[in-house]
Amino acid sequence: MSTQIEREEMEFDVVIVGGGPAGLSAAIRLRQLMPEATICLVEKGSEIGAHIVSGAVIEPRALAELFPDWQERGAPLKTPVTEEKVLFLTEKRGFAIPFIDKLMPAMANHGNYVVSLGEVCRWLGAQAEEMGVEIYPGFAAAEPYIEDGRLCGVITGDMGVTREGKQGPNFAPGMILRAKQTILTEGVRGSISQRVMKQFNLRQGVDPQTYGLGIKEVWEIPAEKHKPGFVQHSFGWPMDDGTYGGAWLYHFGENLVSYGFVTGLDYSNTWLSPFQEMQRLKTHPEFAKHLEGGRRLIYGARALSEGGFQSLPRLSFPGGVLAGDSAGFLNMPKIKGTHTAMKSGMLAAEAVAEALGGEGPCEATSYTRRFKSSWLFKELFEARNVRPAFARWGNRLGALYAGIDSLIFRGRAPWTLHFRHTDHEALKPAEQRKPIAYPKPDGTLTFDLTSSVFLSGTNHEEDQPVHLKLRDPSKWLPVNWGIFRSPESRYCPAGVYEALEENSTMHLQINAQNCVHCKTCDIKDPTQNIDWCVPEGAGGPNYPVGM
Repeated sequence: MSTQIEREEMEFDVVIVGGGPAGLSAAIRLRQLMPEATICLVEKGSEIGAHIVSGAVIEPRALAELFPDWQERGAPLKTPVTEEKVLFLTEKRGFAIPFIDKLMPAMANHGNYVVSLGEVCRWLGAQAEEMGVEIYPGFAAAEPYIEDGRLCGVITGDMGVTREGKQGPNFAPGMILRAKQTILTEGVRGSISQRVMKQFNLRQGVDPQTYGLGIKEVWEIPAEKHKPGFVQHSFGWPMDDGTYGGAWLYHFGENLVSYGFVTGLDYSNTWLSPFQEMQRLKTHPEFAKHLEGGRRLIYGARALSEGGFQSLPRLSFPGGVLAGDSAGFLNMPKIKGTHTAMKSGMLAAEAVAEALGGEGPCEATSYTRRFKSSWLFKELFEARNVRPAFARWGNRLGALYAGIDSLIFRGRAPWTLHFRHTDHEALKPAEQRKPIAYPKPDGTLTFDLTSSVFLSGTNHEEDQPVHLKLRDPSKWLPVNWGIFRSPESRYCPAGVYEALEENSTMHLQINAQNCVHCKTCDIKDPTQNIDWCVPEGAGGPNYPVGM
């Protein structure tokens, strides 16, 4: 539809797609370097932070580089880490890992802060606007705008298109946001980032990306149980040895606890449900004792890029750059991506500023050089072998290798382990794996999917084209159902996909209005048959302010 509609245009020096830590840091750094530059940032959420679930541990290194006076400016980093533990879990017990700073230095959190990441992003957004950045929340960048083999900006999504794909009475065409340089910071599997990577062949010669699904809840617990700054991570149960995953629990804010679970999406058992694994872990004594007597406030989910160093694509291309989780800068052994996203955004901004200072359009090629000479490169390089070790040898041997890599090689082993396949290729047929019997929710510690999705505040305008479609509907019955018994009905953390029987025949029902924009279906579908299109702006989850 976009090529057949007359569109208004707005022109900027730089357009930034995505209002997370990377995009906001890029915008701020650009204004620091080029105070007169025109910078536009578009965010598909209803406001900055609307798509970011609270509760994270942040390393303030990049923030201190961006704003050396961040404390005087009132940055919302209020809860320093005061106590931490890493546990190996069996079904009933937890064993603390000693000497974390030596055996698992990536997990050490001295000097870090437990924060509401949504509040951090809102604060960064306010700083950017004060510096003159134009921020447009509720505007989804739907398509790349390419001219003469160069990215020249983006096209925002049309509004008021009916479910049948026709122009409704309130139709408003999207705009062309033209830019000399475009910075893509959409997060994991961003729609424009994926198209640009394919258009410019940015993944040639690098490992396939591997992902995790992080599912998170925020709880309010009794004041007498709250320990501000307490940080706990775990691995082991309920995952089997061949399935990567682990949990976190952070005390922060006013009697708040962030609890969450990450499942590596390279799992092979089609019967596995990341949501159910996350729920049943709360019954473990090491987690239940923190949550009992509390009440659940928020639920959300998001895919994570876990591939790290060897899965990074080429970072620059004609007309733009990739930063944050659009590129995959997460440090998985640390279970942290905020400081790396911010630093990548700052490096991208510096390269873009240099490119804009030249004559005529040119590629921001200095981005790669700047990255290679930064602490971000060193950090990801030293962490590069940990996640593929777990993928190759399982959890116990992977953990052993991680300890050896840290203690003996200090991340500088004379080899690099590689990822052998994409996540969707790892899934095994249903008949080759044993079904998992999950306990029923008790409504106190554990909950069903419907009540969970309600707490995400997710909403999509009903009269719009369905943004989740099967590219080839004929594949679902023989492949997804016939071979894998509908894995999408289990890996989706929002109940979007349901396998239903009608007239003795199975069919797939897609409840697109439930979607929390985690992108798991775009990653894990066994034939890559699910097409995740950008819905209208302001749709999706709406995580509350102040938590």
